[in-house]
Amino acid sequence: MVQGSCLCGIVRYGVDVPIGMMSHCHCSMCRKHHGALFATFVATPAKQFRWLAGEGEVKTYPSSSNGRRSFCGKCGSAAPIVIPEIDMASIPAGNLEGDLGIKPQCHMFVGSKAVWHAITDDLPQYEKYPPGFDAPDNVQPTVVPKDGFTLGSCLCGDVAFEVEGAPMRVMNCHCSRCRHARSAAHATNVFYKAERFRWTRGQENVTDYKLPDARHFATAFCRRCGGELPRISPERGVVVVPAGSLDTDPGMQPMAHIFVANRASWFDITDSLPQYAELPPSK
Repeated sequence: MVQGSCLCGIVRYGVDVPIGMMSHCHCSMCRKHHGALFATFVATPAKQFRWLAGEGEVKTYPSSSNGRRSFCGKCGSAAPIVIPEIDMASIPAGNLEGDLGIKPQCHMFVGSKAVWHAITDDLPQYEKYPPGFDAPDNVQPTVVPKDGFTLGSCLCGDVAFEVEGAPMRVMNCHCSRCRHARSAAHATNVFYKAERFRWTRGQENVTDYKLPDARHFATAFCRRCGGELPRISPERGVVVVPAGSLDTDPGMQPMAHIFVANRASWFDITDSLPQYAELPPSK
């Protein structure tokens, strides 16, 4: 059995191996919910999955007429979904620990991937679901761009924001904290100056969670849908924006992979960006 947990550790679960299917999903709903450029899931028969602790802390948001999203109500990490009627458990791979004995087998919903994200591996790509799947589309409405601003929102749309001007930097972070916070292979974090950021609606619906033993690490999410949201760091004068929460192109590509020493064992980096075991060297 491999085990997984949310960022705060309240929600824990186990999955019996072997795991039969693993895939990257680029649909807009997955990007919004996880705050990542893509989400990665493993799928197993429901009997191979079990809650170990904290099942009562899991909140659920009905993201469509036929689908739902689960998350930890304290820290916002995406949680597994168990679907007894089709004997399946869908589990975010970013929260699983150790060797899963499997690697991703395909990309799905590449037709709605972020326009500024390039897929660089040679896995099969499907416009929507792989052949053999029969399920509704997971696509949200397109947002009209605003000159000079980058726009974003949560999955349910209750919370929205805008940032003026260009980002300071964009980083792909593979640290275990980011993987658990985003419930994904890695986080892609977009950094802006804090004074350029503002909530345009729903600030009262934002839940902030700071990891107790961390100096700076914290996350923010919508309390209704669990969608990952920007987190303002006043002490550093920056706002950290989850790339998956963006509705429009920030105009900057990721600059590097950081903390690759903590990279998930099942994820291969196939692009040509610089890689650093931890942080880049100071200039």
